[in-house]
Amino acid sequence: MNRLNEKKLWLDIGNTRLKYWVTEADHIVEHVAELHLQSPADLLLGLIQHFKNLDIARVGISSVQDKKNNQRIAKILKLLDVPVSFAKVHTEYAGLQCGYDDPTQLGIDRWLQVLAVANAEDNLCVISCGTALTIDLTHGKQHLGGYIVPNLYLQRDSLIQNTKGIKIPDAAFEELSPGRNTIDAVHHGIFLGLLSTIQHVLKQSPRKLILTGGDAPLFAQFLEEYAPHIEPDLLLKGLQIYIEHQA
Repeated sequence: MNRLNEKKLWLDIGNTRLKYWVTEADHIVEHVAELHLQSPADLLLGLIQHFKNLDIARVGISSVQDKKNNQRIAKILKLLDVPVSFAKVHTEYAGLQCGYDDPTQLGIDRWLQVLAVANAEDNLCVISCGTALTIDLTHGKQHLGGYIVPNLYLQRDSLIQNTKGIKIPDAAFEELSPGRNTIDAVHHGIFLGLLSTIQHVLKQSPRKLILTGGDAPLFAQFLEEYAPHIEPDLLLKGLQIYIEHQA
């Protein structure tokens, strides 16, 4: 088979979801995200036959799981009998300098997202709107560190669990006006808090804003003054760059 036409499997194993992309000739031919219910290895085992049928030629992985879970994941992927590469955070990689004193403490998902877009000409603010809202800053190809805050839904869930007598059903996070009932006050307040955090970071030092993750379009609507760029598959792009540089 022509190497350009080989199918490659890219895995993003997060805290709550397992996402995977299958690419062929640099085109995404399959993209799936599933809750793994704290057992990503079991979910992956159920997908192995499907991957075998696709005739996968190589696997690249971003995993935030602990060493024990990653060992199980690696063992399962051996069933494919193809090269498997786990991405890791480095002090320096492909010209990108890590801003953490201890690079092993930086989440691989954040590292790959920055790797995907960091360049010598731009100073960036890279925000992932996922299970947590993460903010990473760069000066050229120097990662400066960042911030992690609970996302919209984690904040709401925490409030529900710790507030007696107040029931807060799901509602849309789509307005910033003062709430005229408890449900709206909670949702508008949480959203306003996160947007204010982002705006404060951007006002400290102006920089190009990159948004990724499922809620990126929602945040972009309220950050138009910063001309945000939405990158839907930023982690995939970073993982591809990581594996290509490794090769």
